Amino acid sequence: MTLCNYNPFLSKTPIFSLPFHPTTKTQLPISSLCCSANPSSVPDPNPSTNSSNSDTNNGGGGPKKKLSDQSSWEVKDSEGNDYLYRLGKEADNMNIAVGARAGLVDDLFVGKFLGRDSDIVFDYRQKVTRSFQYLQGDYYIAPLFMDKVVCHIAKNYLAHLLNTKVPLILGIWGGKGQGKSFQTELIFQAMGVEPVIMSAGELESERAGEPGKLIRDRYRTASQVVQNQGKMSCLMINDIDAGLGRFGNTQMTVNNQIVVGTLMNLCDNPTRVSIGQDWRESDITNRIPIIVTGNDLSTIYAPLIRDGRMEKFYWQPNHEDIINIVHRMYEKDGMSRDEVVSIVDTFPNQALDFYGALRSRTYDRSISKWVEDIGGVQSLGDKLLKRRKNDNLPAFTPPKQTIEALLESGYSLLKEQQLIMETKLSKEYMKNMDD
Repeated sequence: MTLCNYNPFLSKTPIFSLPFHPTTKTQLPISSLCCSANPSSVPDPNPSTNSSNSDTNNGGGGPKKKLSDQSSWEVKDSEGNDYLYRLGKEADNMNIAVGARAGLVDDLFVGKFLGRDSDIVFDYRQKVTRSFQYLQGDYYIAPLFMDKVVCHIAKNYLAHLLNTKVPLILGIWGGKGQGKSFQTELIFQAMGVEPVIMSAGELESERAGEPGKLIRDRYRTASQVVQNQGKMSCLMINDIDAGLGRFGNTQMTVNNQIVVGTLMNLCDNPTRVSIGQDWRESDITNRIPIIVTGNDLSTIYAPLIRDGRMEKFYWQPNHEDIINIVHRMYEKDGMSRDEVVSIVDTFPNQALDFYGALRSRTYDRSISKWVEDIGGVQSLGDKLLKRRKNDNLPAFTPPKQTIEALLESGYSLLKEQQLIMETKLSKEYMKNMDD
């Protein structure tokens, strides 16, 4: 009879008895039986007599073969762990960036449902870096600003050649709306830097330790850009004082402390960064410069902003910088430099975003007319979101920028600023508090 088709789970009554070994008269285990009637398939009852099977058994009765007598893969350490176990424990063993990708596996197994590169997580991870394709046009970069950022990046990439202490962090601070982040992105684009950019909103989490781990992970991601793509990279954190600053009686959380400690540790050990795995001697991270922006760095923990760790740069554009930046902003609209000077002099002591808001305010009348052309406010949602694929919206005609329209928008914005500063609506709601 054939034993291969026997399933002991189908019947409680055995339909055969286990055979006996001809010498020892003991029953052989089921695992040692074979469908073939070849007597050579019966295992030797005394494996110690066979020199080739002198190794320990693998638990199923069969011998465990070694890769080689000289192989180090199976060598045990003092804790009884082999090399592969230690390697998996030391490394970040969550590598899912080598999925079904074209070129890594046979094309037959890649498929076309998700495209030739079907690893979605890998594509998402690559988008952590910023490439600035949206920055189209000719923008003005202040020479002082560019000199400071370029010098900081160059010093950090040359830190191993310089016989001096190089701060890892550059803190750019100043008034609101002065173009700190935008000017930095323009410099990144001009230098070909592919940075990893974070916001202050990522410095807090419901899980303790998560923001600190995120910073270390983003730092290592920037290091991988340098190592794998051959491009310069850096870590940039926008509005850091909004996430780490202490205003009045605000509470310091555990995540605030961990983020501060993480940044301080990065400054002290920029090439040894762990995201949770055990340390390895070969795990050396590239030194990555860090740039942070904020409005008031005095609200941040003082040991983090000391001179050895952070280099401070106060950015306050002068009159000439503002004119040059605003002129490049309105140059495509046909505005002359004299007209830009007139606008800047009419509204002095304003941030750079004020002059950008002037141009945005001039579009209001044209957009109102465009809404009427498509059927009014009642059909706005249907026209924008529920139209057919081949239906085209009426063409929008941008307004022609004139100095009169810009000045009118400027006075309107200035009036709103004054109303906010002078009118305290909270007092109107609580008039009886003064009585």
